[in-house]
Amino acid sequence: MVVKVPQKESRRREPKPRSHTLRVVTELGEQIVSGKLPQGSLLPGDSELCERFGVSRTVLREALKTLSGKGLLQARPRIGTRVRPQADWNLFDSEVLVWLARLGFTRAFLGHLGEMRMALEPEAAALAARRRTADQLQSMRSWHDRMAESGGSRQAFVAADLGLHLSIAAAADNPFLVSISTLIEVALVAMMTNSSPVDSRRRFALSVAQHKRIIDAIEARDADLARAAMRSVVQTGIAHSGD
Repeated sequence: MVVKVPQKESRRREPKPRSHTLRVVTELGEQIVSGKLPQGSLLPGDSELCERFGVSRTVLREALKTLSGKGLLQARPRIGTRVRPQADWNLFDSEVLVWLARLGFTRAFLGHLGEMRMALEPEAAALAARRRTADQLQSMRSWHDRMAESGGSRQAFVAADLGLHLSIAAAADNPFLVSISTLIEVALVAMMTNSSPVDSRRRFALSVAQHKRIIDAIEARDADLARAAMRSVVQTGIAHSGD
């Protein structure tokens, strides 16, 4: 089955060729993860896609190559370019994650993100307790101060919470953790979109206190305590993500 790509009513004008490629990658990528281009379906031919997106064959081929690298497409001679099954998608790719997040935060999506946070972040905190530098610890304290001072602002709280978690991941000094930091970002934003600690004075105070315990354990270089403190934070976030 060949699926027709929905045509835009108006096209954005981008000044640089690379921007044209990014536009095609984004639009096709979002259509794939949303199911508008179903798994297993064939894309229209190059000529039709070039006309619809208003781009050259060079730009189109670069875009399709990028999407193939993300596991979303597979090109075969004399057959065409087919949408690959979701099991083949690179869900650790930052763009794929963001496209999925834009679809909406379903309970299943939140559950999967929560499971990944539980698998990764407690160990990141334990590693940070062993490897953190004085400057990294100061960065964590700074983000925690911002969290405590965010008041009733959801945006300020999310920014501070995210900054703290990413600084802990950086202090773990593991390049794999840093490379999937987008997963942590999407997970936190997804969970706090539904329910934020700033919506309740009790939850706000609890969250600030829980995060302080993580930092205190990291400062003391107590890996076990840091792991347990982070696990408690993630569990609390999961418990309220469906509120």
